[in-house]
Amino acid sequence: MTEQILGLHHITAIAANAQRNLDFYTKVLGLRLVKKTVNFDDPGTYHFYYGNENGTPGTILTFFPWESMSQGRAGAGMATEISYAVPSNSLKAWKERLAGFNITITDEGERFGEPFISFSDPDGLNLTLLEPKTADNRQAWETADVKADIATKGFHSTTLSLRKIDATAAVLTDIFGYRLQAQEGNRYRYVTDAVESAGVIDLLELPDGQPGYNAAGTNHHVAFRVADDSILMKFRDKVVSKGLQITPKIDRDYFFSLYFREPGGVLFEIATDNPGFTVDEPLDELGSNLKLPKQYEQHRKEIENHLPVLAQ
Repeated sequence: MTEQILGLHHITAIAANAQRNLDFYTKVLGLRLVKKTVNFDDPGTYHFYYGNENGTPGTILTFFPWESMSQGRAGAGMATEISYAVPSNSLKAWKERLAGFNITITDEGERFGEPFISFSDPDGLNLTLLEPKTADNRQAWETADVKADIATKGFHSTTLSLRKIDATAAVLTDIFGYRLQAQEGNRYRYVTDAVESAGVIDLLELPDGQPGYNAAGTNHHVAFRVADDSILMKFRDKVVSKGLQITPKIDRDYFFSLYFREPGGVLFEIATDNPGFTVDEPLDELGSNLKLPKQYEQHRKEIENHLPVLAQ
């Protein structure tokens, strides 16, 4: 089994309203809600996982929807953009679809020869749809309104905004096995050859960039993928050998995790493929039921009474 970082595992962000978040990502973007659970540290708040049919690592966007959370600000020391791969020649249809929901395109053009459009979710989180040069062969999740000819395939990349990229780049290259592929202005593209998709990290160098504020509409952390928890712990040793502080292994029910803050300020996670999202509900029921970490199961009624009621 390969002892490599296998690109992105998931990205976690913050929202301010659970129902609005659920409606946008399932009804507008057409993602599948693959898990409805709660924040491990705050069980009175949902934790939503969106992805493809089975929540394959590299497709998973998760949210902590803290009700009435204040507006955050993307800035230096944060992941500031999430890019999804979409099929060739689908951006025109996406522009029309987003316009139908009164969603404004905030930027469009090409990066490294790949056409893209950017917009924000209802909390202001920066999102991009991008047509990669190399066709993405992952099977998309389809809905009645978002068919395979336009549906998102999963992550293409994420952008980290940093005042200086050198130390963060060293984590990517020396620990995670990425390499610098190309540069456009102050944007540096790092890639891994370990996977065919979700393997791109863009570093945006902003020497005068203002620090971000982590609240609604911002990214909380970026998780990188490994095959299992044995390999996870080998990467823990690598991180420690570079003099960085990192957590012990944490059981997140659907994967095992380590967390550390890279030198540029972004919170990184390393997460495993095992055991996956079907560990506590069958594939055809993913996201249908409220699943609680075992330590909170005895408080289910109290938690259910506190959580916002959702229409799915």
